[in-house]
Amino acid sequence: MTALLKLPIHATPGAKRTEAAGEHGGALRVRLGAPPVDGKANAALIAWAAKAFGVPKAQVELLHGASGRQKLLGVQFSDEAALAAAQALVAQWMAAGDGGH
Repeated sequence: MTALLKLPIHATPGAKRTEAAGEHGGALRVRLGAPPVDGKANAALIAWAAKAFGVPKAQVELLHGASGRQKLLGVQFSDEAALAAAQALVAQWMAAGDGGH
């Protein structure tokens, strides 16, 4: 049984490094250390999410917003416990504000 985290993202491409940067309009703001060309920013977002949540890239999917700043990421987890841990991590990032990892 897998559990899906649907994570609204406000992407900010062209940053120095890829990192979570607090909350923006109800979404998790993520600075992306890649330009918004040729899908590079989306690839950076997927790579960041896979590393941050400890899942393979194949379990991270861009569900919506490939060409805009407002995106919806889907992250597959093996069970509800892993999903709950990921949700707690997202809550920390959103509360941390600027510069949270």
